[in-house]
Amino acid sequence: MIFMQNKLNLDNISQKMTHNGLTQTALANLLDVSKEAVSQWLSHKAFPRPNKLLQLGKQLSLNFDELVIKENTYEPVVAFRKMKGTKTKDHHIEKAQEMGRFLKHLANYLPFDTLEMPPILKNPINDYDYLQKVVEKVRADIHVSPEAIIDFQHLIRRFNELQAVLIPILWGNKQRHENAVHIYLPDSETTWIYLNLDVNIHDFKFWMAHELGHCLAPNLKGELGEDFADAFAATLLFPEIKAKQAYKIISKCKTESTRWQAIKKIAEEETISPYTIFYQVNAFANYTNNPPIALKTLHAKVSLFNNQYQNVSQLLFTDNENITAKHYIETVKDAFSTPFFDSLSTYLKQQEKGFGFIQAILDMPILDAQSIYSELS
Repeated sequence: MIFMQNKLNLDNISQKMTHNGLTQTALANLLDVSKEAVSQWLSHKAFPRPNKLLQLGKQLSLNFDELVIKENTYEPVVAFRKMKGTKTKDHHIEKAQEMGRFLKHLANYLPFDTLEMPPILKNPINDYDYLQKVVEKVRADIHVSPEAIIDFQHLIRRFNELQAVLIPILWGNKQRHENAVHIYLPDSETTWIYLNLDVNIHDFKFWMAHELGHCLAPNLKGELGEDFADAFAATLLFPEIKAKQAYKIISKCKTESTRWQAIKKIAEEETISPYTIFYQVNAFANYTNNPPIALKTLHAKVSLFNNQYQNVSQLLFTDNENITAKHYIETVKDAFSTPFFDSLSTYLKQQEKGFGFIQAILDMPILDAQSIYSELS
C-alpha cells in the first residue's frame, strides 16, 4: 500500500481567492485563524488541521481533490544543516533523497527490536514558554538537571533511545553545502543523521542538538522545521535558568570588552558557541521586558574564538591527514555508539554488494569507499 502525503493545491486556491476578492487577511478572518497560519499554509510550510481544511474548501467552493495534491510519502524526507552563506537547491535535495533510497536497504539490518516511529511532539511551535517546557521534559528524560551541562554522551544516548542512526562522516570544512543531513524514511519509520566531523566542537554540539530537534518534530518541513530545530537546540543547551544567571552577570558589565569576556567564559565552561549564549540571554531579556545585551562585534569575536579550538575530527584522530579506514570505523563506532557500520557490513556480505554502494550511501570519493569496503566486507 502506498501512503500519500497531502499538500494544498496553491494554483486552485490562488485562483479562487482572486475570483472572490479575498486577501490572506480576509481568508484568515473567515476561518478564524491568524494571518500567519494562512501564510504558512500558502507557502507549504504547514498544513491545515482537518476542521480548518474542511472550512477552507467550503469558503473557496473547492472539493477535496481540487483543494489537495497527494504525494507519495515513501519518498525520503530530508533536512540540512547548511554551511554559512549557502542555499539549498534542488540538486542538494535530490542527492540526499538518493542517499535515503540506499539507506532503505539497511533498515532491516538495524539492531532495534522494533522499527517504529519514536515519541514525537504533538504540536511543536517556536514559542518561548513552549520550548522551555519541552526542554525541561527532554532534560528529565536524559537525566540532566536544568542547571547541568549537556554533553555529547547525553545527546548520543538520546539519539539511540529514539532509534536515530548517527553516521559520522569526514566531509571537509569548506567543500560541502551541508554540515549535517537528516533523512527520515517514512516506509520503515527510521531516522538517519549524517554528521560532518570536520567542524568546530562548539558548533558540532549545537548541530547535534539541532538534529535532535528534527527527530522530535519530523512533520515540520522547510524553514519552519529549521527554525524550530535551531530554537530547540539553543534552549536545550542553554535553558532559561542558565540564561537568567548569565544575564545577571553580563548586564553588570559596563563595556563591550567585559561583556564579551563574560560570554566567552561561559562558552568555554559549557562547550557551546558564544552565539547560543548571546541569543538565549537576549531571548530571556525580551521575554522578561529587560534591556537587551549589546555586542556590536560579536561575529568577529566568535570567529577568533572558534579559531582557538580544533575540529571534532582533529580531536578524534591525532593524525588527521592519514586516517585509515579501520581506525575511522572503530573510532566513530566507539565515540558515537552507532550501529550504522555493523548494519552496513552485514548488508554488504549478505547481499554481495560492492564498494559502489558505500560510495553512494556515504557520498565519498571512490578510493575512500574502496578502503571502507575492504574493512567491512
